[in-house]
Amino acid sequence: MMQDESLGRPRSSLSALLLCSLSASMAPTLQVAFRRRWWMAGTAVLENLFFSAVLLGWSSLLIMLKNEGFYSSLCPAENITNTTQNEQHQWLSCNQQEKMLNLGFTIGSFVLSSTTLPLGILMDRFGPRPTRLVGSTCFAVSCTLMALASRDTKVLSPLIFLALSLNGFGGICLTFSSLTLPNMFGNLRSTVMALLIGSYTSSAITYPGMKLIYDAGVSFMAIMFTWSGLAFLIFLNCVLNWPKESFPSPEDVNYKEKMKLRELALDHKVTGDRFYTYVTIVGQRLSQKAPSLEEGADIFISSQDVRGISEKSAERSVPLRKSLFSAIFLWSLLTMGVTQLRIIFFMASMNRMLEYLVISGQEHETENLKQRVTETVEFYSSVFGAAQLLCVLTSPLIGYIMDWKIKDCVDIPTKAPARDGAATNSVRPRYLKIQKLTNAINAFTLTNLLLVAFGITCLINSLHLQFLTFVLLTVIRGFYHSACGGLYAAVYPTNHFGTLTGLQSLTSAMFALLQQPLFMAMVGPLKGEAFWVNLGLLLFSLLGFLLPCYLFCYRAQLQREYATHWEDPPKGPANPKVTA
Repeated sequence: MMQDESLGRPRSSLSALLLCSLSASMAPTLQVAFRRRWWMAGTAVLENLFFSAVLLGWSSLLIMLKNEGFYSSLCPAENITNTTQNEQHQWLSCNQQEKMLNLGFTIGSFVLSSTTLPLGILMDRFGPRPTRLVGSTCFAVSCTLMALASRDTKVLSPLIFLALSLNGFGGICLTFSSLTLPNMFGNLRSTVMALLIGSYTSSAITYPGMKLIYDAGVSFMAIMFTWSGLAFLIFLNCVLNWPKESFPSPEDVNYKEKMKLRELALDHKVTGDRFYTYVTIVGQRLSQKAPSLEEGADIFISSQDVRGISEKSAERSVPLRKSLFSAIFLWSLLTMGVTQLRIIFFMASMNRMLEYLVISGQEHETENLKQRVTETVEFYSSVFGAAQLLCVLTSPLIGYIMDWKIKDCVDIPTKAPARDGAATNSVRPRYLKIQKLTNAINAFTLTNLLLVAFGITCLINSLHLQFLTFVLLTVIRGFYHSACGGLYAAVYPTNHFGTLTGLQSLTSAMFALLQQPLFMAMVGPLKGEAFWVNLGLLLFSLLGFLLPCYLFCYRAQLQREYATHWEDPPKGPANPKVTA
């Protein structure tokens, strides 16, 4: 018998290895994935919408958790009504319960924002496929844990911390692994990226949607088990359709390399965009072979191609520490941290602030007032969730602002054209880096103005004004991540982009941790009134204008340098990514 068991263990290990190898063998190549790119993009948008940053719909999830009795044991005994296990449980909440559940939200949102740096490193090494598989698994486990914990909340309530942490981690894995997918879409890259970011920011609608199903009579356990099963479908979709290799950058589109050039000559349906894409790829492939010209290849390389190669080498030579300690990056950390804290605090305390607006600071003792508070909070939470769909519309808008007049620009300063007397008037070119900085200034200025307007509406005690507050918050969430990414792409070398973005997200997550003591101060000494906290955050948010002010000065400096290059261009190639 023991011999059979000892033989069974190697067999089970061998079965596991065979299963892993079978899963790996099911991964398509880049060429196959390129043909499936529309399916991958469509499913990625849906997966981001319903499984990524769903934790930001916390106000609706909080209501369901309180109705299920999570941490109701912290409330005084007379505030809890227990029935038999087969009957419906009715629980009343208290401040201690809300503080504990809000701590879980704080941890989950911190994980959601802080893990982008290690995820970026892992994605660079292993590609998006393993990250997506891990993310879908973590999300499924988080929903399963919440479902199981709801069976006996007196004993299993602490599982909510692990569940919310896995929820945040799984969501950011799904989001982060989809951000390189737009590289497969050529001229549509910005549009696909905007849709993915918009679906990510709109994912706060998921828990409000669950709340509607919950109010219709479906049990909390059934809802969570269903979402766990849907997360398994994400796992299956990734196994079948996502390649093992990383998606190449637009400058190195390897999955098109093996397409034969005869397709260009024989296909009578070639459009202008496709023709331009083919020619661009061929040019890139030829220019990359410039070092091997001595091998006898009859290839003509223009001076601009050589200049481009030199610029890429100059970019790679910029040390990372120079980017990390640059003024633009440090100011961006402050701006993004302030914005993240403002958003997370509102999401965490929205139900309490709505409750205070209904009762006007008075103790709600009567049953009628309690019922009114419950109905009002649930209605506005549903409206807030529905408003998150606006992110799908606002994200392309900020993309349009960041791409304004980019196609009309040149990469670097060039020599001014020769003038024949006074007859020829040369037109000063529009430089790419300066235009990107201009667009970033406009984007951050607009975002900060909206953030100030949002802070002002939070100070006014009007329930109807909260509709405008929800819209402003939605627009800000759709704007500030895209604006920051566009700024880093304009100023810093491409090989620093992932590290800088990850550090920015980690710093923003550390700022967001401050919302927990602010929330405890609001429900404790301030007795539910958020006016003074909102006023302090409004004044704090004014620091966000320092970044566009510095960018304005930096742009003026570059304009003076480029004007000098226009009159007297340098002999060697200019470095296009000089950090400030």
